[in-house]
Amino acid sequence: MDNNSNGHHSPSSHGHGSQGTAKISKKIRIRVRRQDGPDKLPYWQEFEIPYVSGHNVLSALMEIRKNPVTINGEKVEPIIWESNCLEEVCGACSMVVNGRARQGCTALVDKLEQPIVLEPMDKFPVVRDLVVDRSRMFDNLKRIKAWIEIDGSYALGAGPRQDPAEALERYKMSTCMTCGVCLQVCPQVSVDNKFVGAAAINQARLFNSHPTGHFKADERIDALMGDGGITDCGNAQNCVEACPKHIPLTESIAEIGRQATVRAVKKWIGL
Repeated sequence: MDNNSNGHHSPSSHGHGSQGTAKISKKIRIRVRRQDGPDKLPYWQEFEIPYVSGHNVLSALMEIRKNPVTINGEKVEPIIWESNCLEEVCGACSMVVNGRARQGCTALVDKLEQPIVLEPMDKFPVVRDLVVDRSRMFDNLKRIKAWIEIDGSYALGAGPRQDPAEALERYKMSTCMTCGVCLQVCPQVSVDNKFVGAAAINQARLFNSHPTGHFKADERIDALMGDGGITDCGNAQNCVEACPKHIPLTESIAEIGRQATVRAVKKWIGL
């Protein structure tokens, strides 16, 4: 890689008559950590595309995919990544951009230093290139029973009344898109440990606070009192800083910690 890390080629004079103007060709330079499969070794490749205002990381990757040639002129396989909604709702395009875990769709090229360095999140097994396996997150949602149980689709009558202020608080918690960013930035999470992380803890708080979901609250707390549960949290608070949906994750962790303490006391005295 040359020293021209800001993505601009050095101007050169082409002697256009008496003007002698310098012609500058703006480029977008992207450096990608690639991996051909789960058991393959990672390697780096670098690409350049013409500069266009308004690119985000994903649209830049789409441009590279049209003609995947490295800056050394080598024709390579297209870069693999995940995306769906392209508006920071699905959580699929999580990756590490210039050292920061975030969504590729909202990482605007004009606001990023170049070369833009893209890496897969390393707290999850790599599938290929920027794609990781987030199964642990979905397994944790099953573990804590992150759903509302009903016994049929027939009419059950009017549901319990909900306080609008409480419903608004639950809405904030419900915006979690299981993107994995909170796990990526958490020092307590590693690719081979069992800590559920902030996302699952937050979902337990969400469903425990719901008038119907509350009936399974003890089961959720029991799950979080086990191995890899709430006691594994080190309170680093990286999760709440990194969450792209601005969910009050530390509040959720504190509330579940309180519920776990109450549950432990009740079990100890036989209630």
